[in-house]
Amino acid sequence: MRNSNALTILSMAVMLSACGGGEGEATQSHGGDPKLPNPERGLLPSMKIADPAPWGDEKPKVPEGYDVRAIATDLKIPRQTLVLPNGDILVAEGRGGNAAKLKPKDVIAGVIKAEGNTKVKGGNRLTLLRDANGDGTYEVQEVFAENLNAPYGLALFEGKLYVANQDALVRFDYVDGQTKASGPPTKITDLPAEINHHWTKSLTVSPDGRFLYVGIGSNSNITERGMEAEVDRAMVWQVNAETGAHKPYATGLRNPTALTIQPETGQLWAVVNERDELGPDLVPDYLTSVREGQFYGWPYSYWGKNVDPRVKPENPQKVASAIAPDYALGSHVAALGLDFSIPEMGDKFANGVFVGEHGSWNRKNPVGYKVVFVPFSNGRPSGDPVDFATGFRGDDGKTRGRPVGVTVDPRGALIIADDLANTVWRVTRTQ
Repeated sequence: MRNSNALTILSMAVMLSACGGGEGEATQSHGGDPKLPNPERGLLPSMKIADPAPWGDEKPKVPEGYDVRAIATDLKIPRQTLVLPNGDILVAEGRGGNAAKLKPKDVIAGVIKAEGNTKVKGGNRLTLLRDANGDGTYEVQEVFAENLNAPYGLALFEGKLYVANQDALVRFDYVDGQTKASGPPTKITDLPAEINHHWTKSLTVSPDGRFLYVGIGSNSNITERGMEAEVDRAMVWQVNAETGAHKPYATGLRNPTALTIQPETGQLWAVVNERDELGPDLVPDYLTSVREGQFYGWPYSYWGKNVDPRVKPENPQKVASAIAPDYALGSHVAALGLDFSIPEMGDKFANGVFVGEHGSWNRKNPVGYKVVFVPFSNGRPSGDPVDFATGFRGDDGKTRGRPVGVTVDPRGALIIADDLANTVWRVTRTQ
């Protein structure tokens, strides 16, 4: 009966999304000044079911002169990773969220999303990977900490390991070389967790270790649950690492899914997932510097001062204060990973950021499902994104993996968490 119900819902999705407007030949815009099409509204957005398949003998495709290998498999939904000072890798594993479906389209979208996700139960844990002899094989795979609550963001500063669960920011004491936490974590502060439409809590730490920055997503697409459900959400918090005291650092960021610090400048950067149901090529997910006190538009406007007419009541004053992000990644790519590169990654990929794109579910022609590199010049994004790891969704339409976190290993490698195949990949230079 359950399979029959699912098929019925999927059949409805196909018919209704066909009534929701065509995909046309519109292309995705990238960069600092994207060409934004007119909004498209329909009964339902286009929906495309990801069709999962095992990697088998295949693996992601990387540029010539690079090699990729799986360094951990059979994980329990790997999300973000952290390279420790001794080269060990921590992997946050879990699945969160408990938002009730509001409308029939939410039920249909939920089924479509579920079809494209792993069926494995989230681990609610941190797993440690170790390559003891430096040969590229991570022969140690041990549970570092368990009984967590959908851990996602990770950060380390001078012996303090910070973890952003879906409901709280916590801290472990950490000593180089340990393979298991010495005790339960200490809670720094609670995080908004009621409903948790967007449950992931991204995390990074300031260069001096004084502050933690936590990205907290909205509880809706465009305030369907009312603004009371959005208190303390769609923003980045600045948290005092010692006391847990916190304040909004920047607001109007619908779902800031990854945060990182630019090494040369100390500037905070984020990737943000924007709103749905304005068409296949609106609104661009984006990469942006996160400026203290600034408002980035959600829910009242997008890409600066483009008003979203669906949001009532309108707020012209907020729209007037909205600033545009720095760089469009493309609409619905679902950017979930972000890290700055280093010279050891090779000349072409030395200056810029890697972005993990989880992939769309609401376009007839899927986008994302890859890791891209955004080049920088003079400390700013410059030029088109460059494909770095592809093949997660093949030419046959099968989805073998979905990138989430991307972390640059100082030894010259990119670590990619794949939460569909429950695998961690490592990309290295071969020449």
